Amino acid sequence: MTADERIKQAGLLYERAVFGGDGGALESADRSLDEVEADLALARGRVIHARFLEERVEEARELELFERAAELYGRLGDVRGEGEAVFWVGAFHQVVHDDAKTAVPAFERALELATRAGDRLTMSYALRHLGFAAHMAGRLDEARAHFEESTGLRRDLGFLPGVAANLIGLAYLATQQERRDDAAALLKEATELAESSEAHGVLRWVAAAREELDLP
Repeated sequence: MTADERIKQAGLLYERAVFGGDGGALESADRSLDEVEADLALARGRVIHARFLEERVEEARELELFERAAELYGRLGDVRGEGEAVFWVGAFHQVVHDDAKTAVPAFERALELATRAGDRLTMSYALRHLGFAAHMAGRLDEARAHFEESTGLRRDLGFLPGVAANLIGLAYLATQQERRDDAAALLKEATELAESSEAHGVLRWVAAAREELDLP
């Protein structure tokens, strides 16, 4: 059901409770509205996160929204939604606060929930960010394994901008492991995928990586 349909359903359930004397309808109305609130909190939190990436200014509501979404999805028994929201809780701690100690358990929990729900996209995000955490901790082989697993999922889904973004991470790892030819090939493929999917933001990341790593 769409958000509009859920809100309309809650209105009908209100009328059934008030005019029809069916008090049990209120529980269903609450559930419909909790579903709308969870979806809205997750969506608004993601918008705030994207604004942070652009402006690098923290907004306190971001974490509150993701935690609220996770709470509501958990209450509703929506494993897929809970996994996605928990991932974003981790992303806030890792990206906004540079707090891997808090972020990693959230990513691991998100991966567990997403795997149970068969949500391969959220699995790919959790694995990607676990890869970042391992990379920052100097565990390069572990980071590479996470990035490669994430990339495989994204290729299967046809999520080409996401594949390209992961290839950039793999190129950094390849350079640190003295595999510069591999790094150059990874950035070449990342460029091709980003161009074919009109992922202009990813193309900027590729250009920055080439300059930083001194690769053609």
